[in-house]
Amino acid sequence: MTLPRPGRGWIGPLLLITIAMLVLAACAAPTGSPGASGGPAPSPTLPPGALPLHPVTPTEPFSLLAWLFTPIFQAFFIILVVLDRLTSNIAFAIIGLTLLIKVVLIPIFRRQTVSARRMQMLAPEVKELQRRYKGDPMKARAAQSEFYKERGVNPLAGCLPAVLQMFLLIPMYSVFSQGLQNYDPQAMLDIFGVRLIDLHCAVAPIIEAGRVTNPCLNPVAFGIDWSHPLLFLAVGGFGLSSLGLVAGLLTFLQSRMTLPAPGAATTDPNDPNIRVQRQMAILFPFIYVFLGGSWPAGLLLYIIVSTVFTIVQQYLIIGWGGMFPIFGWTPAFAKDHTPRFPVDLPPPVDPAKRPPKSALGGPAEKRAAAADKTIRHRERGRQSRRGRRR
Repeated sequence: MTLPRPGRGWIGPLLLITIAMLVLAACAAPTGSPGASGGPAPSPTLPPGALPLHPVTPTEPFSLLAWLFTPIFQAFFIILVVLDRLTSNIAFAIIGLTLLIKVVLIPIFRRQTVSARRMQMLAPEVKELQRRYKGDPMKARAAQSEFYKERGVNPLAGCLPAVLQMFLLIPMYSVFSQGLQNYDPQAMLDIFGVRLIDLHCAVAPIIEAGRVTNPCLNPVAFGIDWSHPLLFLAVGGFGLSSLGLVAGLLTFLQSRMTLPAPGAATTDPNDPNIRVQRQMAILFPFIYVFLGGSWPAGLLLYIIVSTVFTIVQQYLIIGWGGMFPIFGWTPAFAKDHTPRFPVDLPPPVDPAKRPPKSALGGPAEKRAAAADKTIRHRERGRQSRRGRRR
């Protein structure tokens, strides 16, 4: 679809990419607008929704990124249009789209949550391995990797799904900032030349006060235009959104739940992974609070519903985790709480059942043995034949 004009149009997508990169950086700790399709860039005098949306033809890096996200954008946009037609309310359609995505991602989320919880449960044994190989970092990493493999735990399983969910925000941003603002997004509902839904859009945009006032989809529900930021305080180019405050608070609570309960046997205040988790639990809420004022209200509604769904999932799997105490207060219902589907720790591998290691030894010995097999020992063969003739 049409790429946003240069300048502030890139702020939202770039911020979302930055957030995704922060998640990826946290995972790597010690242990157009993208998503839109593209075409000619809008004129600086026209708002982004004044040109019809259509699939992009990649010609430069940004349009290539938009082209890669276009199929995801189209899938989200088609589902949103269908739900909007069924409910006649764009807010309900956004909530339905969010719940559908979260239901599809349940297996991935459960794998992520279980893996993260098992990593916390194995922390004391990992710490002992690090103590044992304190003077040899390479051996410590190898022993730790082998230990995780024997216990059936993949350290990356608890992080990569989070990166996936963060990257989904990029095409979702375009769905609300462009799909809901545009007067003619019909081309994004055509798949391989087949028109899935006919929106009967207007033939030309109507522009007033720098906005398209006749978008093909009605972006207003409950008195809120979900295609634009919803601000209650604006100072210069900076604004605060009430939805951003709610998203930040819910994200803070959801992040605290993933931390181990204070005083638990598996809690090590010096564990670098725990430190990173605590830092991210503080960072992400502030991102939503201070940057949410530049994002469409629909995107923040998606984040809020998604976070509430995640909190319920975590409650069923890991309980309240490290949410309490808050300011020294722990409610009675959170004391000695047992999750509905608690995480169990895989038992250690029986040494007798452990697959035997190669008799060739280390990598150097394996390479030498493999090279030796390729050598034809002719001299030894001739000597044996002479010996037989004698």
